[in-house]
Amino acid sequence: MQENDLNAGLFVNEIGMKQKRKKNIIEYGVIVALALTLYLTGLHTEVIGFVQRGLLATGIMNPNVEQTTEKQSMESKPKADLDFSLINEAGETVSLREFEGQVIFMNLWATWCPPCIAEMPSIQSLYDEINGMQIKFVMLSVDEDFQKAIDFRKRKGYDFDIYRVKDGLPQMYHSSSIPTTYVIGRDGTLKMTHKGMAKYNTDKLKKNSCWVAEVKIV
Repeated sequence: MQENDLNAGLFVNEIGMKQKRKKNIIEYGVIVALALTLYLTGLHTEVIGFVQRGLLATGIMNPNVEQTTEKQSMESKPKADLDFSLINEAGETVSLREFEGQVIFMNLWATWCPPCIAEMPSIQSLYDEINGMQIKFVMLSVDEDFQKAIDFRKRKGYDFDIYRVKDGLPQMYHSSSIPTTYVIGRDGTLKMTHKGMAKYNTDKLKKNSCWVAEVKIV
């Protein structure tokens, strides 16, 4: 009798383990299918960017661009190289020197870069607040297919202009990572270089950054 009970218990346990394995296989299959779908549709980048944007918003992950700005404001500022050409969304050639005399907010980004996507809403917010003053936003896509960048901007409803480089970036703007943001002052000097994502619409940044003050001087 005891042996029968033991066998029955082992049988039940074996059935339970098989059901658990089956459930795990199904769950794993769903995860793989979801990940593959996101990858094939290109949405995985935006999902990761959305998560990173949430981390920026909560402050859990918030690179201190204010400290970067304050530190660099105390250092000697090199003359920015403005002699290179860009292509705008209309396919027209534009020289960066055409924006000389304004603050130039130049951001290197790509549609396949989650941190780039994560910081864009804060750049749009900054753009909404100070665009039309003494500043030019140059969102410089490094996508191989520039049309992807154009379509992305339109789909997201961002208002800033995007560009691509025509013949290559000057050496001083070469960066080992994206996003990278450069701010050139109205006097033509490089006021800030920040590598990595950041939140650009904070009150502290707008209050303490010398280049923001330059924007508001008419």
